[in-house]
Amino acid sequence: MTKIALFGAGGKMGFRLATNFRGSRYTIAHVEVSQPGCERLKSGLGIDTVSADDALDGAEAVILAVPDTHIGKVMAGIESKIRAGTMVIALDAAAPFAGHLPDRPDLTYFVTHPCHPPIFNDETDMEAKRDHFGGVKAKQHIVSALMQGPEEDYAKGEEIAKVIWAPVMRSHRVTVEHMALLEPGLSETVCASLLVVMKQAVDEVVARGVDEQTAMDFLLGHMNVLGAVIFGQTPGVFSDACNKAIENGIPVLMRDDWKRVFEPDEIAASIKRIT
Repeated sequence: MTKIALFGAGGKMGFRLATNFRGSRYTIAHVEVSQPGCERLKSGLGIDTVSADDALDGAEAVILAVPDTHIGKVMAGIESKIRAGTMVIALDAAAPFAGHLPDRPDLTYFVTHPCHPPIFNDETDMEAKRDHFGGVKAKQHIVSALMQGPEEDYAKGEEIAKVIWAPVMRSHRVTVEHMALLEPGLSETVCASLLVVMKQAVDEVVARGVDEQTAMDFLLGHMNVLGAVIFGQTPGVFSDACNKAIENGIPVLMRDDWKRVFEPDEIAASIKRIT
């Protein structure tokens, strides 16, 4: 059995991890500083928390299920108590990318993050279909990076990642730099922003007289078929009218230099704002 110290165990993400660790081969020491978080663990999972010192005693891995802005502070408080060879696991690339982990070459740094359940899926169970975040019922893919440490530690970290994000389909190995391109770059700066614009577009046509439910049904249905064709999930081609609308629409909606959001300085600036 491998002992893992789970920091932030009673938070939103920590509680998800604590739930998924039940029945695994790992022994989990749950650390939570907030009273509501401690009560959530006790009432929801029957779990008692322990002090940071007790959790770190004999721990082979430390999971930081805390906000990006707190990771540096948490690590500063426990760094001297983490023994050499321990694996420190972050659940997002932002803080590691920004240099918020201490300079400890004797530690393994492993970063893992869920892709979340894909829009195009084969889920038939209603609970799984409604598990949009993942890690409960719906299957999802994950990405992981070995930031530093011996090569054999990647397999150890990936095994833990597959437990905390279960049920997992594909597990992708990336670098921390690639993970930063994926988030915040691809998933938040681009995808989330464009989705907000689409919701604003729905609000605009509603303001111009279209029934709101009609607009929502029309857009979400078209997102399904258009997305399936664009991302190669189904064979198909667009009509000449649709292609012409795309040709004219992109210059109106997008700046010519919009791909600059993926440049290293832009990614670094975005992560600095986050952390």
